[in-house]
Amino acid sequence: MHTPRKKRLLAAGTAWAVAAAGAVALSFGLAGSASAGEFLVNGGFETNALSPWTCTGSTGSVVTGHAHTGTYALAGAASASDTAQCTQTVAVAPNTTYTLSAYVNGAYVYLGVNGGTSTWTPSTGGAYQKLSVSFTTTATQTSATVFTHGWYGQGTYYADDVSLDGPGAPASPSASASPSRSASPSPSASASTSASPSASASPSTSPSTSVPPTSPPPAGSHALVGYLHASFANGAGYLKMADVPDSWDIIDLAFGEPDSITSGNIHFNRCPVTECPGVETDAEFKAAIAAKQAKGKKVLLSIGGQNGEVQLTTTAARDNFVNSVSAIIDKWGLDGLDIDFEGHSLSLNTGDNDFKNPTTPVITNLISAVKTLKAKYGANFQLTMAPETFFVQLGYQYYGSGPWGGQDPRAGAFLPVIYGLRDDLTLLHVQDYNSGSIMGLDNQYHNMGGADFHIAMTDMLLTGFPVAGNTNNMFPALKPSQVAIGMPANTYAGNGYVAPAAVNQALDCLTKGTSCGSYTPRAGKQPNLRGLMTWSINWDKYNGYEFSKNFDSYFG
Repeated sequence: MHTPRKKRLLAAGTAWAVAAAGAVALSFGLAGSASAGEFLVNGGFETNALSPWTCTGSTGSVVTGHAHTGTYALAGAASASDTAQCTQTVAVAPNTTYTLSAYVNGAYVYLGVNGGTSTWTPSTGGAYQKLSVSFTTTATQTSATVFTHGWYGQGTYYADDVSLDGPGAPASPSASASPSRSASPSPSASASTSASPSASASPSTSPSTSVPPTSPPPAGSHALVGYLHASFANGAGYLKMADVPDSWDIIDLAFGEPDSITSGNIHFNRCPVTECPGVETDAEFKAAIAAKQAKGKKVLLSIGGQNGEVQLTTTAARDNFVNSVSAIIDKWGLDGLDIDFEGHSLSLNTGDNDFKNPTTPVITNLISAVKTLKAKYGANFQLTMAPETFFVQLGYQYYGSGPWGGQDPRAGAFLPVIYGLRDDLTLLHVQDYNSGSIMGLDNQYHNMGGADFHIAMTDMLLTGFPVAGNTNNMFPALKPSQVAIGMPANTYAGNGYVAPAAVNQALDCLTKGTSCGSYTPRAGKQPNLRGLMTWSINWDKYNGYEFSKNFDSYFG
């Protein structure tokens, strides 16, 4: 999430709870078999201990005074940076249906099985509620990891009487005791019922839309993209356009914002001198843009950010968007547009389940508006997008409100926009930060903060994936030259910062096929991967230009 002002950085850990949902998994090995039909051990926590449950960090504990039945219950201390996930892994039989249930108390408490289905309670807590989901194992599945968790910034939740019921006695216990994390769409603020359970197992791991490796790119074809705080100031300080180093190939002006959410009227106001002492004049700013362009750089208007919510609900709003954006591009002589729609800008109406043929007005009007702009300005018009992982990669598991309703309708909502504009798209740089855990093509959950997350998330774009696990509905791979990796410039810029060594590890894996760790990219090595994006140029300057200097060093 691109968070312009300093105070927003303090909320970075909780912001994902608004735009995304991540499930916390409880992973544990079994100490012994339970009675026939019951596959969990210590589901009532009456041993006055967590074992064999495993919780992230030190977030889980067994407490008294909050039990649904008996004396003890699980307490998960969810915080701004941890959903207090607890998991248990059990042995199961193939081709068998199981029912997972639990009584939970708290806001946004989740219950589910890794790689399968989950449900939640969106209530504000205060009393125990029963959650239940059913799932069917695959033909070769012999273990399952069940989880429960709260949500970022929502405080402590309680769980009790957790049960996994199935036919016959459980098999030998699993030896696995490593915690894992899952991701599921966050409940909408107005939701009042749990999502219906899905009977499907984990998504296919063999999508058929991969792009074959290509020959090395010509020198200078890699790009460094950065956002320039052009309309506001924060702790990073103001930076004049003329002082932006030549390392930056694409400069996104942050931000164009609407005068109201649904009007479509976009304005771009430069930072006032009262907020940005030393700010250049309009004439100097425009001249500096032209000077950058003379060196081959591209300067784009970025619309959105955390505060710039845009919903083109009508054709009138669509036309206003085209006209107002055109006016800004013309005034400053810009090269194109960056779409950084966040929050509630994009969501899918119930029943809009085919990303290739969307029907939701905020989606179709945005696609139409951008196509109109592209047609007006021609082939040289630059179009980039900076969605969050919730709106793209989460679509591998969840799309819109789902077949039964109840899911967050924003899940995967950028997919139809990317697909509809795929022939016009210059560059997609998903924000691999301020993110919940996301399932990769290996059907494992990946967490931000290391090279692994960038490798797995980027590989999904280079390989393609079945949307909501449906192999008959494949999101096609993008060209490597259309893909960059979005990263925060430092720890102040966003959650998920990685040091240069991890940045280079991710690039080595994706472009050279080396240093991949435990994840092997399905797309193979892609030397034509376009490059990196960061929030932001200002924060990079604050950090001694660590990010851009490392980029220059890596690509030469």
